[in-house]
Amino acid sequence: MSSVAPATGGITTNTAKVPDGGGPKGANGRFSINLRQSGIYIAFALIVVLFTVLTDGKLLGFQNISNIIIQHSYILILAIGMILIIIAGHIDLSVGSVVAATGALAAVLMVNMDVPWPLAILITLLVGGAIGAWQGFWVAYFGIPAFIVTLAGMLLFRAVAMWTLGNQGIGPFPDEIRTIANGFTPGTLGNVALGPLGGADIITLLVGILVCVGMVVTQWRTRRVRIGYQQAVESMAIFVLRNVLAIAVIMTIVVQLARFKNLPWVLVLLAALVLLYTLVANRTVFGRHIYAIGGNLQAASLSGVKVKQVTFWLFVNMGVLAAVAGIILSGRLNVALPGAGNQFELDAIAAAFIGGAAVQGGVGKVVGAITGGLIMAVINNGMSLLGSEPAEVMLVKGLVLLAAVALDVWAKRRAGASR
Repeated sequence: MSSVAPATGGITTNTAKVPDGGGPKGANGRFSINLRQSGIYIAFALIVVLFTVLTDGKLLGFQNISNIIIQHSYILILAIGMILIIIAGHIDLSVGSVVAATGALAAVLMVNMDVPWPLAILITLLVGGAIGAWQGFWVAYFGIPAFIVTLAGMLLFRAVAMWTLGNQGIGPFPDEIRTIANGFTPGTLGNVALGPLGGADIITLLVGILVCVGMVVTQWRTRRVRIGYQQAVESMAIFVLRNVLAIAVIMTIVVQLARFKNLPWVLVLLAALVLLYTLVANRTVFGRHIYAIGGNLQAASLSGVKVKQVTFWLFVNMGVLAAVAGIILSGRLNVALPGAGNQFELDAIAAAFIGGAAVQGGVGKVVGAITGGLIMAVINNGMSLLGSEPAEVMLVKGLVLLAAVALDVWAKRRAGASR
């Protein structure tokens, strides 16, 4: 009887006896290396190094790092919801239009109707959830493929955005919304000297250190659990290398932010969402059901998983996150526009697949989707700093997406051949 991996996606089981202090080994006597999971983080670090060299260090300038985070925060928020939908074997092509529609609603409420901004945000989130419920109903309970439903939604909600705004922008937004979208946390504890780098905010540095410690401890505990279940794990050398590279990237970003204007509020929001959805995906029954549906729909149904309910709430969740992204985007631009969110769905889908999602579903991680989104952000920003044409940027992003999916297909074929 085959063993079932924890709901983290893409883990290949191995029933070989586990040596003390090690992990399961394959037929060649070497530890397993999961390219789908580990390769994306190594690739991200290498891409950062590459563009840092090509731009003479401009990529890692403190103001540029802040710009990358603020300018791509809404794509990363969308990627969180998109990865869950893709894991379940679906797709959502409407998120860009929903971003525009909810941003338009927020503008009408806050600017035209003078609704207090907290209430306006709540109403906008509820409407985003209602939009997701509308699409989730057709997918889950009526049986229409998500591709068709959300393709129709892409047109419908773009029309709603145009109708709501009257084909013109509405702004400016309240100061609180602009602060959430563009502002930074206050330096409560002051600065600390970092030698030639100058002063840096203490709280920002402490947050970065805590994130790194938490990441290493969590991954170490996960590794020990998998060894206990006799599942294949990467070698200790790869584990250490991956974490060292991740810590280097995280602390480089944190130090630069601490030297500039501290942590952007959108980064705080994004970190909270990543933590929340990682816990939901990995530690809850709902999360395990998402992986079960994407891994084998028939088996999940026979096992008692309420497939329709899970699918419905996945789309509701995607609508809420699209509303969050719509508020952030409109607040950053300080105006709601009918064309806002154009092609955001493509960037969110690309982030999910580059981050390790499988085409057939059942595999993927929230952190992987964020990493995929950051890869796209670094490519956008790095090539912009190099003065590349938009066509060249799209060419590179397309090739990166194709390479990521090709790697996923190759890894599956390799795993099948090894069995």
